[in-house]
Amino acid sequence: MTAPAAPAAPCIICVAITGSLPTKADNPAVPVTVAEQVESTHEAFEAGASIVHCHVRDDAGRPTADPERFARLKEGIERHCPGMIVQLSTGGRSGAGQARGAMLPLRPDMASLAVGSNNFPTRVYENPPDLVDWLAAEMLNHGVKPEIEAFDLSHIFKAAEMVERGQIAAPPYVQIVMGVRNAMPADRPAFDFMVATIRRLFGADVPWCAAGIGRHQAELNDWAAAAGGHLRTGLEDNVRLDRATLAPSNAALVRRAAQIAARHGRPVADWRQARAILGLRPPPGGASDKGHS
Repeated sequence: MTAPAAPAAPCIICVAITGSLPTKADNPAVPVTVAEQVESTHEAFEAGASIVHCHVRDDAGRPTADPERFARLKEGIERHCPGMIVQLSTGGRSGAGQARGAMLPLRPDMASLAVGSNNFPTRVYENPPDLVDWLAAEMLNHGVKPEIEAFDLSHIFKAAEMVERGQIAAPPYVQIVMGVRNAMPADRPAFDFMVATIRRLFGADVPWCAAGIGRHQAELNDWAAAAGGHLRTGLEDNVRLDRATLAPSNAALVRRAAQIAARHGRPVADWRQARAILGLRPPPGGASDKGHS
C-alpha cells in the first residue's frame, strides 16, 4: 500500500500595509494614520495575513521612525489582531543613522534588517556596515527576530557571515526582494539561485520569504509558493490588482496571495503556525482564539 502524501507546508502571508512612498493619491486605500493602519491590518489579518510589516507617517504623511507612533500602532495591532506577528521597519527612508532603530526597544516580534547597500530608483539605499552591526545588536538585545532583506545575492552571504559571528541568531529568516528598479530584477533563474543559496548556507528546511515590487508582486508570490517559501504582499509594494485596477484594500491583496498559495496546495498559516515556523515567542499577554485560525 502506498503511504499517503505528506501534507503541504503551511504558507505564511506577510502584509506590508503602508511603506514609505505610496500615498492616497496613488491609491485611496493606502492607510496613513495609525487608526487607518490598525483597521487595514485587522482586515488583512482576517483575510489570512499572519505578519504585518509596519512603517509610520508623520502628521503630513511623510515617513518617520518616530518610536511613539510605532508604539501606538503596535499597541493597536496587538489589541485588535491578537497573536499577529508585528514586524517594524528599520528602513532608510524613515530616518538616518541610529534613529532608524529607535523603535526596537518596543520589542516587536520582528524587524526588517537590510544588511547591505544597493541602488533604488532615484537614490542609493545606504546600509553601512557599522549601522548594520548596531541594528543587529539592538535586535539581539531586545529579543527581536530580524527579517533579512536580500536585495542582492551578496546580502545572503552577509547574513551567513553575521550568523557565523553570532550577530544574528540562527536560523535566520531571509526575504528575497525582486523588482526594485536598479536592484535585483524579477528573474526566475536568479530567484532559483538565491533560494538554492539560502538552503545551501542555512539548511534545506530553513524558512524564507519573497517579495515582488509593483507588477511583479503576484509573480513572486507564485514562485515562492511553488518553491516552498512564504509570501509578502500589500500596498507598500504594489497598489494594483492588475494594470487597470487599483487594489481596494490590503486584505484584497492578501486574499489573492492566499489563492496563489492554494493553487500550489499550500494552506495559509495561522498566527500560531507562523510563530512556530519562525521560532517566535508567544504573543504579549497571550492571545485568545479571536482572529483567523
